Amino acid sequence: MVDVRGRWAFITGASRGLGKLSARFLAERGCNLIVHGRRLSHLEPLVLELKSLGVEVLPVEAEFTDLDQVEKMLRTIDSLLVNVDIVLNNAGFQIAYREDYYKTPADDFTVSFLVNTTAPMMICYHFLPLMEKRGFGRIVNTTSGIDKEPEQAGYSAAKAALDKVTRDLGSKLEGSDVMINLTDPGWCRTDLGGPNAPNSPESAIPGVVLGAFLDDKHSGRIIRAQEYKGMTIEEAVKAAEEKYG
Repeated sequence: MVDVRGRWAFITGASRGLGKLSARFLAERGCNLIVHGRRLSHLEPLVLELKSLGVEVLPVEAEFTDLDQVEKMLRTIDSLLVNVDIVLNNAGFQIAYREDYYKTPADDFTVSFLVNTTAPMMICYHFLPLMEKRGFGRIVNTTSGIDKEPEQAGYSAAKAALDKVTRDLGSKLEGSDVMINLTDPGWCRTDLGGPNAPNSPESAIPGVVLGAFLDDKHSGRIIRAQEYKGMTIEEAVKAAEEKYG
């Protein structure tokens, strides 16, 4: 199992929901954090909380519908002169639920792909060469289990695209100590999932961060977070490595 103490992790969409829970989970285990939000002001309470746990915390901002802002954010991270060993691409955006799905506007796809596919992959392409050069890295891209719901076409198509490019990259990294995987949190009661979801956000922990701790050199799989509900991270790592070994 990977020891994250003293390492640096970058978490997108960290100001609330699963991103915030993931940041707290890693900080409690001694991991330093770069946390992303759409605005720095959104991150202020989280930064104070995480620093109280004795780790270093650096906030960055970017609106993922604006790829210039994504590039600027990545340059800012580079300027911090730290080695980012872990990336949790948690940020996501569900643009709409279209009951009259034959009238789905083109913008549903444009915006959804920017936030849920293009920006995460820009981040992957930025950090993977640096990870390969150092010989270590973990990237976890957050996907969705939505299926056969044309009401959410833009969001589900963007997540399906993220699945595809993540698996394709994983085929190139298989067997190395730079690992890229996907996680599906399940339907959780977050701002994105809504109040009627069957699962609490806490139920997705440790599953959504599990890919950061695995050490089996396998890439390109989807980790179903709800399968590890109620486990310690040690139990979850053991169960996952037995499953995929």
